[in-house]
Parts: sequence; structure tokens; C-alpha cells
Amino acid sequence: MERVDVAVVGGGPAGSAAAHAAASRDADALVLEKGVPRADRDRLGPDSTDAAGILDYWVDIMGIHPDDFPEGVFQQRLDRAEFVGPTESCTLRSTGIDSSYDSFGFTMHRARFDDFMRDRAEQAGAEYRTGASVKDVETALDAGVGGDQPRHLLKVGGGDEIGADFLVLADGPQRTVTNRVLDGLLPDDQAASDRLASTKNNHIAYQEYRRFPEEVYEEVSGGITFWWGVMPGHTAYPWVFPNADRVCRVGLTMPIGMDLDDVDDREAYALIREDDDRIPSGKEYVRRLLEREYGDEYDVEEDFPVVEDAGKSKGTETYPISSTRPIESPARAGIAVAGGAMGATSAFHEGGDHVAVRTGAIAGELAARGDMTDYNDRWHDAIGDEVLRNVTMAKMCRNYGPSDWDSAFRTGRKMLADADGYEMFDQRFAAGFGAAKLLLQYRWHKWGFRNRGYVQLTEDEYVY
Repeated sequence: MERVDVAVVGGGPAGSAAAHAAASRDADALVLEKGVPRADRDRLGPDSTDAAGILDYWVDIMGIHPDDFPEGVFQQRLDRAEFVGPTESCTLRSTGIDSSYDSFGFTMHRARFDDFMRDRAEQAGAEYRTGASVKDVETALDAGVGGDQPRHLLKVGGGDEIGADFLVLADGPQRTVTNRVLDGLLPDDQAASDRLASTKNNHIAYQEYRRFPEEVYEEVSGGITFWWGVMPGHTAYPWVFPNADRVCRVGLTMPIGMDLDDVDDREAYALIREDDDRIPSGKEYVRRLLEREYGDEYDVEEDFPVVEDAGKSKGTETYPISSTRPIESPARAGIAVAGGAMGATSAFHEGGDHVAVRTGAIAGELAARGDMTDYNDRWHDAIGDEVLRNVTMAKMCRNYGPSDWDSAFRTGRKMLADADGYEMFDQRFAAGFGAAKLLLQYRWHKWGFRNRGYVQLTEDEYVY
């Protein structure tokens, strides 16, 4: 049996950050990554699919500045986010949150970022093993750190067994390994595999890499654009993220298994057709969005070609994405759940690379110190404000329809008008009753999640 100090399941941002933090403090860290092939990567690695945009203050949460990236990771500097409803829109030019990064944000190449994180962990002394699928984990709660019997025994495909004193679960929003491990520490009627099931807690995302015409690329450059209220579903929206060389990522997120028959006022959604008998596919949604925005002047398929050597496969990628509230870890058992596996991905905008890196780094640091019991307190201190904002926004717009999004953007535009697009959440009651109502709704929902109320599985529910 192989022995290590820290075993990390999953080699994405959270897993690699954990391995780097542990190895940097002289712990023996091993990352086990199943590995998937990608058209834009020359080696196996994690399923690096994401919209991959970073806002200014996220740089400080992540703890890694883009100046430290190798060539090819950084794609484009951003100066705004554009929110587009069925008929109304508003543009945000500042998050209003203090940051060491001097622009609104940037876009990055996620697969290259993951490779950078892997190289960084290996340079610190961690081992990154691809093609390693974790089949089972046995946890001995009575085993001490450094004893003859490891606290965690990982059984890997091919029959290998790996013993570890500490376990970091960073296997992403599917939680393939995480749910099995947590099931063993929860009462039978509270199984994680049911409470955290992908169909209940995740959305499905799809995106295409398309080369835009030069004039259109100039228009969208410097901004990330989101369309709200044009397709049904809670936090269901399409986006355009500009990369380099006139390539943009055009994608969307939507609930898993949604039934069109359950949609009220389906005719109000711009991307739904009268003759649709089911929710359109991601590919069809992207085509309809591009046709709606640019079809009057361009032949979409000819003038916005798919870049087939990008993305996961032939310029496209489909992936699950967490859209729920985070969970606490059974830290007293020497287990930390980090990144997408813990649900740290925003329940509102579904961005999560920055919190994945931060939570992974905290887990690796504590494992190297030989005591993980402070893990939940540490991540709450580090990202609690960020989680609270996003859970509040998700709750606030939970039942929004197209007209609600238009109303919100109309009000938002008024709130931002005298500030040139800056500091939307400043107290701008001069925008009238609508602004006051919007702000009060936000504060009311935020108050409802006080005292860590944004957590959906607490540490005291585990049975040690």
C-alpha cells in the first residue's frame, strides 16, 4: 500500500491549489485525476470546461494575480459587464468592491489555467497522477495521524491502494467520489447522494468557440454579456465571453431535465419558438441567440464559424455546473471538500474558479499542518461574503420571468445612470421607488441567510 500525507481527489483548480499549498509546506501530496482528453490540451487533465471570466476582487479571493500566468492563459482585459433583458439592459463598469486588480476583470483560457495550476503544484513537490480513477474510499475514524493504519484508504482503478492521513475531495459538481465518502458519515435518511444529487443541485452548461466578424468582435471586446429572461429556468441565461484572436465563447446554462410544459408564459421567452415541444438543445439555443442578435446582417454559420481545434471536442463542450448553496466538510475526520464539490460555485452567476482555488489552498495548508478542524471556519472567513451575496441574488430572482428581468434592468440602469455604470449597490434612492424596492428586497433576503444560513449541509450533521 502506498502512503501519502495528503490525497487529493480531482485535479482542477481546487485540487491543484490544495496540492500546491500542502507540498509548499513539505507535506507529501498526491493528486488523483481521472483525466479527459481535450482538443486544446496535449495531455490528459481535468474536465476544464467553464466560461472562465474573473472579476477584479476575485483576483484577491483567488490569491493568484494574472501577471503570474504563463503565456496563453490570460485572454482579454475587461472593462464592463452587460446585462441584457428582453427589452431592457444595463451596463456595470465596477463591482464596487475594493480590489488590488486595476481593471473590471479579465477572461482566461480555462484549460491552460488548469495546466498552469498543475505545473505550479508539481513544481512545489506534489505528484499529479492522471488516469487514476478513485473507486472507493474507506475512512477509519479511530486512526490517528501518522499511525500504522491510515485514516483514509483510497482504492484506485487497477487495484492500487493509497493510504492518506488527510483527504481533499475536489471532484467537481458531479461529486462522484464526494457523495460516497459523505454517505458514510451521515445518517442513512440524510444521505449526501440524495441531498446533493446532480439532478437536484446542478445545471447543465453548453458553449461553443466561434470566431466573430471583426466589426462584431470590436463591439463585444472588453465586455462580458449575459442575456436574462430570454430562456426559461432559474438562473438560465446565455452569454458571450471574448477571448483572443476574434474568438468568443458563446454558451448558456439551464436546469437539468426541465419540462417545457411546466413553463408559464412560454411565448414571452425570445429563444422559445411556438412549435417547440421540448426545451431546445444547447446547440439550438446558441444558434437562436446568434440569429436574434446578428442574423439581420450576417449569415451566422458562415460568418461566425465554430473553431474546431478549441474546446473539449470540435469547438464545443458540455458540462455540469453547481447552482446551489455550499456544504460544510467533516473536517474532524480529516476530510475537506473544496471547490465545485462543496458547491462553492455561485448559485447566481455560476462562476467559481476563484473560490475553488481559495478553498483548495486552505484545505492543503491545514492538511500540511496536521489539523483540518478549522477548515469550515477558515473558508467561511475567506469566501463567506462572496457566497452570501450570490446566494442572496439567486434567491431574489428565483421566480423571475422576462418582465421581471426587464424591470430589474430598467431600475438598475437608473441606479447606475448618475455614476457612469459604477457601484450598483450603493444607496441610490434618487432612482425612485423601484430602486428602493430592489435594494430592500436584496437586504431582506440577505438578512435571511445571516449567521451562515447559506449552508445546506452543516458540519454538526456528520456522525463521527
